[in-house]
Amino acid sequence: MEGGKRVLRVLAVFVLANIELFRLMCPVPGAVYWLAVVCLGTCYVALHIRPRRAKGASQRLRIMIGGYELLVVSFWLMLAQVVFYIVLACTGAPAIPVSYSAPRWLYLAVNLAVFLLLVGALFFNGFVRVALTSQHLRLLWRALLLLAWWVPVFHIWLFWHVLRTVRREYYSETARLALEAAHTENEDCKTKYPIVLVHGIFFRDWQLLGYWGRIPAALIRCGAKVYYGGQQSALPVAQSGQELAQRLQDVLRETGAEKLNIIAHSKGGLDSRWAISRLGLAPHVASLTTINTPHRGCVFAQVLLHALPQRMVAWVEAKYNRLFHILGDASPDFLGGVKDLTADACLAFNQAVPDAPGVLYQSVMSTMPSPFSAPFPLNATWLLVRRYDKEENDGLVARSSAEWGHFLGNVTAPGRRGVSHGDMVDLLREDVPGFDVRGFYIDLVKGLKARGL
Repeated sequence: MEGGKRVLRVLAVFVLANIELFRLMCPVPGAVYWLAVVCLGTCYVALHIRPRRAKGASQRLRIMIGGYELLVVSFWLMLAQVVFYIVLACTGAPAIPVSYSAPRWLYLAVNLAVFLLLVGALFFNGFVRVALTSQHLRLLWRALLLLAWWVPVFHIWLFWHVLRTVRREYYSETARLALEAAHTENEDCKTKYPIVLVHGIFFRDWQLLGYWGRIPAALIRCGAKVYYGGQQSALPVAQSGQELAQRLQDVLRETGAEKLNIIAHSKGGLDSRWAISRLGLAPHVASLTTINTPHRGCVFAQVLLHALPQRMVAWVEAKYNRLFHILGDASPDFLGGVKDLTADACLAFNQAVPDAPGVLYQSVMSTMPSPFSAPFPLNATWLLVRRYDKEENDGLVARSSAEWGHFLGNVTAPGRRGVSHGDMVDLLREDVPGFDVRGFYIDLVKGLKARGL
C-alpha cells in the first residue's frame, strides 16, 4: 500500500519539476497546463507537511518516518531525473520551436535548476526530520548525508545505509511501544512492594538529569511505584549505605509498605548490601537486584591508585569534591568511594557483609566486545579492565565481578556495539540496536511480580 503511494508521490513531483519540458514535447491548452501545475503543486506542499501516515506511533517516530519517506522520494527522483536526461540526450528532445529565441541548453539548465530546488527542499526537510529524531543514526552518517547526498554512485550506498538504519529503528520502536502498551494495560510492573532505584558512584539522583534515563517513566507507566536511593555521589560504602538506609526507612514510612525491592547499579549494589546486612534493613527488603555491580572489585582501579602519582590523585580528588559540593553533596569523598571499589577492599567487604537470609539476591551484567563500543572514558577504561582484570567487561567492571546471588545472565547486543556500563541505566538516552533497555527493566520487574514480590 505504502509502496503504491510512494510511486504516485515520485511521479507527481517528477512531472511538476519537468512540466515545462513536457509542455514543449506535448503542447496542451493553457487552462489544462495551469490546472496541472496547481494540482501537482498542492500534492508537493502536502508531501512536505505530511509525508507519511503512521498510526500508533509516537510523535518522534511520526516525524522520523516522515523524514524517511521524504529521503526515499528524493532518492528515486534523482535516479529518475538522471535517466530522463539520458533519454533526452539520446533522442534530441525536446525540439525547440523556431519562434522561441532561447537556445535548447538554456531550457535544460533552467529545468535542472527547478528540479534541484524542488527536490533539494524535499531532501532538506527529510534530512532535518531524521537528524533531529533518529536515535540510531550516528553523527558521522548524518554529516555524510548532508555533505555528499549529491555525489553520483556514492550517494546510492549512502542513502541505502541511512534509510536502512532509520527503517529498522522505526519498526523496532513501534514494536516496543506496542509491547509496552500491553505491559501497561496488564500493569505488569505493579509489584507487591515498591521499587527503589539506587545509583552508582559519581552521579546523583537529580530531577533534571535523571541517572536512570527513560527507565523510571516506563516502569511507572506499567504500574510500578518507583523511588530513588538519593545517597551522595561519592562516599565510602559504609557512609553511602548509612544514607541509603535512612532513605529506605523514609520510603517505608511514606508508602506503608512492609518491604521494598531494590534495583541497584554499579557501586549502588555494594551500598545496598551494606544497608541490608549491616544496618538492619534485611527484614524490610524483599529483593536486591544488582546491575553491573563490582562485587569482587576492580583490579584496574587498585593498580591505578598505586601507579599514579599521589599528587595527581589528590588533585583529581580535590577538583571532584569541590565540584560536587557545589552540585549539592554535603561531604563528597572521591578517594574514599574509589578505594572501596578495589579488589582488596571488596574481598574484605564480602567477608564482612554476608547475604541476609530471606532476601532474594540476583544480579545482571553486560559486556562490550571492544573499546569502540562506548565513548570516552569507557573506551579507555575498557582496555585497562581487559589488561588487569583479564576479562570481558562493560568498560568498568569485569564480568565475573558482577555475578552475585542468582545470576540472570550477561546482556550484550549484536555486532560491535555491545552494552556498556552506562547503557545499562540509559545514561545517554541512546537506543542501542538489539538491546531495549526499557523493555529489559520492565521484564526484570515483571519477574519480581511473578515471584510475589
